[in-house]
Amino acid sequence: FSAEQEAQALRKAMKGLGTDEDAIIEILTKLNSAQRQQVLITYKSTIGRDLIDDLKSELSGNFERVIIGMMTPTTMYDVHEMRRAVKGAGTDEGCLIEILASRTNDEIRRINENYAIQYGRTLEEDIVSDTSSMFRRVLVSLATGNRDEGAYVDDALAQQDAQCLYEAGEKKWGTDEVQFMTILCTRNRHHLLRVFDVYRGIANKDITESIQSEMSGDLEDALLAVVKCMRNKPAYFAERLYKSMKGLGTDDNTLIRVMVSRSEIDMLDIRREFLTMYGKSLHSFIKGDCSGDYRKVLLRLCGG
Repeated sequence: FSAEQEAQALRKAMKGLGTDEDAIIEILTKLNSAQRQQVLITYKSTIGRDLIDDLKSELSGNFERVIIGMMTPTTMYDVHEMRRAVKGAGTDEGCLIEILASRTNDEIRRINENYAIQYGRTLEEDIVSDTSSMFRRVLVSLATGNRDEGAYVDDALAQQDAQCLYEAGEKKWGTDEVQFMTILCTRNRHHLLRVFDVYRGIANKDITESIQSEMSGDLEDALLAVVKCMRNKPAYFAERLYKSMKGLGTDDNTLIRVMVSRSEIDMLDIRREFLTMYGKSLHSFIKGDCSGDYRKVLLRLCGG
């Protein structure tokens, strides 16, 4: 890998009349995230121009968004997405839920630090001013990045938690949402998996069914996302991708974000889960749903 060679090749693809989109896709998809950052710096030092600016002026639409996403460091990409989700009229609740439910404590802390530096206000302030009631409290809790990340399972506590969840939901009229939030947003993954098992024995139904019947709207979506991420993160992302493409129209925000942010983390696992869950490959789904350079670059991120 030579950052200088790649930088020169990118410049060549954009110089003069017309843009060689295929070359840009070829160059950027064969590099990993760290290498792309090196190319960014080398481009500026050897060519004296800003690569992101050049890409933005040459590309457009969803294709541009994927390429710029790939050129953005992982944490900053999440930061930009969180900001987009709360900025202006309307809120992209799905984006807030997806990022906060699926990232590790470390990742969430880095998002918080960079968000504050970038926008001069905290992520929590923006969540609080943009959301309300119990949904807001769940997001604020997840945004602290304070989940227990150990592997210890206290069996007595697991029994107690499962009973608590049962009594907070199925057993009573109305729902004590705070109990759900406290247990689902703070306990470690191994402990929660045990709680879900015990819960099924007590309630005779899966925790997800209880959440669906007891909650609604964004709060339901948020707690379901937490449970799904605890059980099987790649399956959660496979479902996000499927829903972004099925039916009429495409939810490009979600499609781009998941493809860009997971491409170097668990894309192979996501592809495997996608095939198992929907009987079709992710590759064929993208192929049928997108077109042009946008499709080409997504298929490269997907691989296979």
